[in-house]
Parts: sequence; structure tokens; C-alpha cells
Amino acid sequence: QVRLLESGGGLVQAGDSLRLSCAASGRPFGTYPVGWFRQAPGKERAFVAAIDWRSTSANYGDSVKGRFTITRDNVANTVYLHANNLKPEDTAVYYCALDTLRPYSGGRTSPTYYDTWGQGTQVTVSS
Repeated sequence: QVRLLESGGGLVQAGDSLRLSCAASGRPFGTYPVGWFRQAPGKERAFVAAIDWRSTSANYGDSVKGRFTITRDNVANTVYLHANNLKPEDTAVYYCALDTLRPYSGGRTSPTYYDTWGQGTQVTVSS
């Protein structure tokens, strides 16, 4: 069983950058697509970014395109979300998720495809 642990969140000001990390343990995760999602208070979990198993393709939510970048290091068993030019509306708990049912495939935008989730890391952006 793969376990995911997010880190790197915090309180920042608008315009700042953060790098969120998602470390996998338990067994190698290099064959699975990975997604990042976020959930703000009172809102549904929203798609942020996803990457395929070998870093050849990535998808982004419209609200983060051009500001966020998803990367992965399969040797280190870690996926990163580089968040630049943060805005107050980016405030949320950020979750990484693994799609272990569809190895060797691309990352999907719906959370229903992901079966393994981390506990989340809080990102708060002040104006």
C-alpha cells in the first residue's frame, strides 16, 4: 500500500511562491499518475494539476494555469507543486492523490479517479 504525505504549505503574502511536496512511501509510485487538488472552506474539492507517470504530460486547472507547475521525481518518490504568484483565492488545503488503478497512464482531472490520498497541507495567502 502506498502512503502519501504532503508538506510545504504555510502562510504567505499575495505574489509569493511556495513549493508543495508529496512524498510517497510503502512502495514505489513511479508507474502511477498523480494529481493535486485543493479544498477551500465551504467549497468542493477542486482540480489543480496532474502529471502522467513518466512526466511527459501535465494538466492544470484554469485558475492556476501559467502560475503553478507540477513535477515529479520518481527516484525520490516525490511529486512537487510549484506555486508562483499566489493569490488570496488560492487559499485552501492542498491534497495530492494517486491513481493506482490506472498505471502507465496520464493524470486525470476528476478526483473520482484517484484512490489514494494524503492528509493535506494548508496554504493561506494574505492580501
